[in-house]
Amino acid sequence: MKTKSLLAAAISVALLAGCNDDTTNVITPEPPVAATEVNIASFNLSFDHSDFAELGSLMALTPAEQDTLIAGWEDGSITDEAELKRAEKVIQIRNNATIIQKTRPAVLLMKEFNNDGTGEDISVLRGFRLNYLGVPQTFEGEQLQPIQYPYAESYATNTGLAIDSDIDNNGTIGLPGDAHGFGNFHGQYAFALLSQFEIDTANSRTFQKFLWKDMPGETNVPVNCAEGNTADWCADETWYTQAEWDILRLSSKNHVDAVVKVPTADGETKSVHLLLSHPTPPIFDKGEEAPYNKMHNRAEIDFWVDYIDGADYIYDDAGVTGGLANGEMFVVMGDLNADPLSGDGDLTAINDLMTHDKVNQLATFGVYAPKSLGGPECVAIGDCRETDLKYPEMVTSVSGLRLDHVIPSAELNVVDSGVFWPASFEDGSKLMKDARLTRIDTWNPGVGKNVSSDHRLVWIKAEL
Repeated sequence: MKTKSLLAAAISVALLAGCNDDTTNVITPEPPVAATEVNIASFNLSFDHSDFAELGSLMALTPAEQDTLIAGWEDGSITDEAELKRAEKVIQIRNNATIIQKTRPAVLLMKEFNNDGTGEDISVLRGFRLNYLGVPQTFEGEQLQPIQYPYAESYATNTGLAIDSDIDNNGTIGLPGDAHGFGNFHGQYAFALLSQFEIDTANSRTFQKFLWKDMPGETNVPVNCAEGNTADWCADETWYTQAEWDILRLSSKNHVDAVVKVPTADGETKSVHLLLSHPTPPIFDKGEEAPYNKMHNRAEIDFWVDYIDGADYIYDDAGVTGGLANGEMFVVMGDLNADPLSGDGDLTAINDLMTHDKVNQLATFGVYAPKSLGGPECVAIGDCRETDLKYPEMVTSVSGLRLDHVIPSAELNVVDSGVFWPASFEDGSKLMKDARLTRIDTWNPGVGKNVSSDHRLVWIKAEL
């Protein structure tokens, strides 16, 4: 009976999807079910493929085509290295789909989900929903329930959006460094939102075009070269030229206030503002001599601190000014590339956010801060980079840092949370580590994005 119900569910999803065309992000949903508790999750899936078309070709594979490819990888009938790598990429996508089917968030932010740069071409997002999430994944003999997301949005991104200037000061002009956000093509490292509740696009806001210089207190990155550093960029007092500083956007991907409308058991519909971003990592710059990534990461996070304070300097892509209205429910979500206690970043902004009086601090540093057993084990056995750990149970990536966050407002009553990171003795550990998979990431074969991702799904459960 279980298998029949799973097949029926999969057929139902496919039928619903079949009634929809490729021009809309909405699959006609069932009537909304009133929610008393809502699972909200953020997951960096590490789908940072070489181009948009490559990821699209993988997402377009039917389940039967996936099975054939993986069977050839398993039995050795495929010998071409490119095809073997392609098979392992399908396994990685399936493993991430399995994690989502196991955790079953009602609202899911997916980072490093490539798009066309504008977010208008939803074919890849649609393929993931239908060919991976919409069919039962099988893991260690267990057939999982498919998961349907009737609503989805793919957002425009600044990654790979070229600037005709040598802003990374490497002596040449071109991608990936000479862009508003680091990317080998426009659309790499983008993000998308899946939801089982209606996304109120009319009242959502994007801040892709907001300029870094328009944020109060921000200045061009100073250059302070140590004696003996003869790099060309040391000849200047600032990292960016004035012309570059005048046009550089704040967001390395996008900053989005996406509103979801959640029907509740008392007959009301409550709006929750999902504040979505993926700031640049505060590394790969020139250290304290020219800390452009460190300053950029801090500023991208500070934007949300000001936004939830209702700052009037903020303007969105439609020209509307001001921040979030007082009393609104919100969740700051994303791979913020910032650990509040460790790492190379400027820790002030992430701490200002996580200790803000409008934030539910039980879910940032308190009893409901997301935790796992797998994080400490990963560090202990050497699969994760060892850092200056203050709380290994809260680590969210193989970097050994707490980078991924789901930060709810004080109005949201959090009743549970977690980091999906099973330890070796828990169900699902092979979704984190599998020695057979070695072809995607050379840093640590069999771990990280070879298997699923180098980040972990982080979730909270909130009462409404």
